[in-house]
Amino acid sequence: MRSFLFSSSILSGLATGVALLRRSIRGPLSWQLWLLWASWAISLVLAVAAVVEKRKH
Repeated sequence: MRSFLFSSSILSGLATGVALLRRSIRGPLSWQLWLLWASWAISLVLAVAAVVEKRKH
């Protein structure tokens, strides 16, 4: 669990998620916003996968 908390990629992904959530609340929903959410989800999954892979080795 500690490896997830101190991973810079996970922390960056969470900070980006907070900023994206604020943008979603303030502005109108458009297709660009949905693409941003999709890219954020993909990058967060990749960050978690990288931490898991690092823990294996």
